[in-house]
Amino acid sequence: MSKQDWIIAAVIGITIAIVSAVFGVAPSPAAASAASTGQDYLRAVYSPLHFQPAAESATDDQCLACHREILDGRVREQSPAGLPAKDARAWYQQLSTYTGEQDTFHRRHLDTPLAKQLMRLQCNTCHQGHEPREEAPGSSADASQDTTAITLRKQVNPETVCLKCHGQMNFTVMGLSGPWQEVGEQMGNDCLVCHANIRTNRHNVSYLDAEAIEAAGKGNADVCHGCHGGRAWYRIAYPYPRHPWPEMAPDVPDWAKDRPTHSEPRFAKPTAVVNR
Repeated sequence: MSKQDWIIAAVIGITIAIVSAVFGVAPSPAAASAASTGQDYLRAVYSPLHFQPAAESATDDQCLACHREILDGRVREQSPAGLPAKDARAWYQQLSTYTGEQDTFHRRHLDTPLAKQLMRLQCNTCHQGHEPREEAPGSSADASQDTTAITLRKQVNPETVCLKCHGQMNFTVMGLSGPWQEVGEQMGNDCLVCHANIRTNRHNVSYLDAEAIEAAGKGNADVCHGCHGGRAWYRIAYPYPRHPWPEMAPDVPDWAKDRPTHSEPRFAKPTAVVNR
């Protein structure tokens, strides 16, 4: 370490020792580690893992080395007003697939039984790094820098990430007479009544387990509807890529004219043919 790092480490160590002596508080392993290595908050913030290109290839173990609390943390047993967590259910928790005790946002996406069964989400599926100096559109002093893709002060872009699974079901494009909540019983509560023979190669992206989803969706439309409108956080539908399929009509419908024709390259499987 440099002389400056040794000085920082010494100051941190002395501070921890004084606090421990005065208040009888033992330093945590993390604090002791920080003191011994000279790390501080700014060094952590500016870790290469928080920026491209390193963020693109970061592993979950690398992220969780510092952010372990997102999986170890648990929800309160009751709200500040006294309502037990087990009795609090939101509109998106009414489907049969939303089982078990109340859990945290990140654990629902990474660590719960349903997440492990159907999803292959990783930290950098959503978190693609950030640029703390340029997190607002039009704020760059460099006129050549493109900030059009920046969502104000958000390190995850909901329009391109969250909306994939938390948008409204686009039932009009599907030719249904109403939302699935109204017409599902007419279809035997089975999405595969139609989709078993329509674009049968589905969900072949790196952050989902296509085979597990197809198997779980047989006979239980909540598996499909959960991500296609049943847990809608937004009032709009996600414009899924319209991948070519055999015998696809050459004419593009009006609703699909602005749709991409392939999934984002970073989510593509090397040999998969993706149809939605």
